[in-house]
Amino acid sequence: LAQSRNSERKGCVETCQVLQTNGDRTMEQQLVIFELANESYGIDIAMVESIIKMQAITHLPQTPAYVMGVTNLRGSVLPVIDLRTRFSLEVQEATRQTRIIIITMGNIKVGVIVDGVSEVLRVSDELIEPLPPMVNSANSAFLKGIVRLEERLIILLELGKVLDLGEQEALEALAV
Repeated sequence: LAQSRNSERKGCVETCQVLQTNGDRTMEQQLVIFELANESYGIDIAMVESIIKMQAITHLPQTPAYVMGVTNLRGSVLPVIDLRTRFSLEVQEATRQTRIIIITMGNIKVGVIVDGVSEVLRVSDELIEPLPPMVNSANSAFLKGIVRLEERLIILLELGKVLDLGEQEALEALAV
């Protein structure tokens, strides 16, 4: 491991590490891996502020179905979205493993409900494959690629693009 640094890519800060292998330099990302509907997803650790257990959420009327409501996080009102609903997956009751990942999306902090968080993983950029052309569309702009490991595949997300700008602005109005 030669050095650790932050680098800017496409307007967002990603935590990367530079590895030295026989004089070659390989980029590596650190990802938070979580589960959703029996699939593994990964997000850049630099986006994650914290991970908390499921807690009380105050439901708000007249909000999109994926907006579960707001919660109190250390004295701040935090909007909470359900990724299952946003991705049109089957709704499931919260379990003991359910977590809320606190991320920065645009100008606000947002809680994202996931089925569980399993690990933090260092992944070489060489293991990240682009999406197949048939999956690459405007509706899948939040999909960054697929991490190919020996025993499994991890869907790499860019959570900042899960909501469009108008939806992010609507969530910002809920945050206090």
